[in-house]
Amino acid sequence: MDPVVIPILVAAIVVVFLVASTVRIVPQARRYNIERFGRYRRTLQPGLNFVVPVADRVNTKLDVREQVYSSDPRPVITEDNLVVNIDTVLYYQITDPRAAAYEVADYLQAIDQLTVTTLRNVIGSMDLEETLTSREEINSRLRAVLDDATGKWGIRVNRVEIKAIDPPHTIKEAMEKQMRAERDKRAAILHAEGERQAKILTAEGTKQKDILEAQGTQQAMILRADGEAKAVELVFQAVHRNNADPKVLAYKYLETLPHLASSDNNTFWVIPGELTEAVRTVTRAFGDQPVAGAHTPAQPEEAATAGVDDASPESRVPELDAGSPVSLDAAAAADEAEKQAAAAVSDAKAEAAAAMSPKAPHRGQTSGD
Repeated sequence: MDPVVIPILVAAIVVVFLVASTVRIVPQARRYNIERFGRYRRTLQPGLNFVVPVADRVNTKLDVREQVYSSDPRPVITEDNLVVNIDTVLYYQITDPRAAAYEVADYLQAIDQLTVTTLRNVIGSMDLEETLTSREEINSRLRAVLDDATGKWGIRVNRVEIKAIDPPHTIKEAMEKQMRAERDKRAAILHAEGERQAKILTAEGTKQKDILEAQGTQQAMILRADGEAKAVELVFQAVHRNNADPKVLAYKYLETLPHLASSDNNTFWVIPGELTEAVRTVTRAFGDQPVAGAHTPAQPEEAATAGVDDASPESRVPELDAGSPVSLDAAAAADEAEKQAAAAVSDAKAEAAAAMSPKAPHRGQTSGD
């Protein structure tokens, strides 16, 4: 080989090495700390950068994106002397690469130890129940302490979260029993409230039903009374409009009398005081009928007197002699009417007595029955 070529080749290799040592390409979201002869010179930004070969070198390469750090479970004692294991999750970001590289030797270890000590101070002032229900307060206090301490390290703590709080196994069993008892209590209360509401609604429904039935009965009685009143009024008007004869009224009175004790439920009945007057009226009515075969000659003077006396109600009943056949027939008819009335009254009394005595046999049954 030509002796001249060898020095040229060596020089070219040296030049290429120097050029490669001069150029530094930094990726996005990365920061490089440059030292010149062992002293911090500057921090390279993302992109193409030039350094002095041999004199400058890259000391640390840092990622300035937000990062997540999860610590291991650490035992912490609460105020009521219970040991719980707590896991934390830390979200942080490097804001000053120079401080992160030269102010602390290992910022992750420093953050972890600071988190544990701060957590023990915070949890030590709370009992177990407060610890389980005050996660937001614990997170805020942790973040305030860590952010203040890591600020000089060039690190910003964005968020601190408690991932898990694990009490002892015996405490877990006690808590489960307590929660089960609370749930059973709430279930019993809800069941009792449901039964109470059901009884109230049932009572309200019964009340409304009774009210509606009473109102219906009231309306029915009112309508029935109105109907009876109208019927009585119509009968009264018909009687007065047709000018019914007292004899007809007396006959209807005696016809209705046997029905006073016709019902089985009647245990008390009253015989009206007008019975004698009704019998007398019927007697007069039968006395006005002429006997077959007996003819009473009418005198001209009596005919004239009868024409004058017809205008008064008293003149309608003729006066009969005691020895005349018509008077005897009228007396017999009156006696027969009285006997029928007495028989009807006796039947009514017998039916009432039979209704009042439970051991007496009903009418129409024999003793063999």
